[in-house]
Amino acid sequence: RIGGSAACRTIPPHNRGVGRTFLMFTQRQRKRLAMAHHTRIGRREAGFTLIELMIVMANIAVLVSMALPIYQKSIIRSKETVLKNNLFTLRTVIDEYTYDKQKAPQSLDDLVSEGYLREVPVDPITGNKQWRIVMEDALTSVNQTDPGIYDVRSSSDQTSLEGTPYAEW
Repeated sequence: RIGGSAACRTIPPHNRGVGRTFLMFTQRQRKRLAMAHHTRIGRREAGFTLIELMIVMANIAVLVSMALPIYQKSIIRSKETVLKNNLFTLRTVIDEYTYDKQKAPQSLDDLVSEGYLREVPVDPITGNKQWRIVMEDALTSVNQTDPGIYDVRSSSDQTSLEGTPYAEW
């Protein structure tokens, strides 16, 4: 026959040394695991050391200390943007009221009662609806008998990120 005997085909050939190598490998692993329980390596697997935790906390503290000023400046910058928009809106509405009524408004509440504003906007720097009102000069006003609001400014005494006081915007 060409393929050899039937017994040779059913029994896989035996590779010498493979079983012995595997047996030695598993014995070494068992010895390492047994020794690991008595050494520092075995205790280390249970958790982190105090120095590792302190290093991680120090890294977190450094990152937070770098990010906090950037976050605070972005908050201030957004308040300044809202203040600029509110001042632009108030000044535009005062001009429209003066043009339509042929006299300047006497208070910001006049703008609300006449329908030019839904409500007086909040000054984002101070957090309230109190604005510093600049009244027009009686000689230069449209209606010289009744001078009204000429300009609106923030009532804050703080300075902006640009270095100018908010009250001068």
